[in-house]
Amino acid sequence: MRIGVLALQGAFAEHEAMLQTLGADCFEIRKPADIKGQPMDGFVIPGGESTVMTKLLHGLGLFELLQGKIAGGLPVFGTCAGLILLAKHVQGGITCFPCMDITVRRNAYGRQLGSFETTALFTGLGEVPTVFIRGPYIECAGENVQVLAYVDGNIVAARQENILVTAFHPELKQDVRIHRFFLDIVNKYKKEKEKPQSRCG
Repeated sequence: MRIGVLALQGAFAEHEAMLQTLGADCFEIRKPADIKGQPMDGFVIPGGESTVMTKLLHGLGLFELLQGKIAGGLPVFGTCAGLILLAKHVQGGITCFPCMDITVRRNAYGRQLGSFETTALFTGLGEVPTVFIRGPYIECAGENVQVLAYVDGNIVAARQENILVTAFHPELKQDVRIHRFFLDIVNKYKKEKEKPQSRCG
């Protein structure tokens, strides 16, 4: 399976390394030519600064191309700033791809010096390590959103259909389970797309 990784900011190389460890073929997205004509089974939005990333997506001509693919059901994994970009509502910021029914608070855990590591119980995976860097958290989630993990009573991981988000950075630890969880979503989506269409009449 081929996974496109937005390579404008953040630890995109670490995401790629983890996905490649699990057998995925990754390619970096920086300009429209990186997407056009390319098969893409899944998409990763790494961390960074969400406002800057949104401006870059528009300025580089990537926004509409990616928005169309996400709206069409392409599996997406957003971490930290990636979570913010996928939220319908952002406290203290602007929306980008408002496709996930969540309200997010930016920089909820403080500035850079307030970054920290802990663990969280992730539904279906057990306890996972979590790294927060000026992390957001999800203030509330719609009824179609599955909450997957909490830290200090705040939602820090969730899923809605083919969209997976975490407020933390799983790519910065040597634990591939969350990336494997995402690839399972991608694999199911890929199989559904490849099913022969029934014809009537």
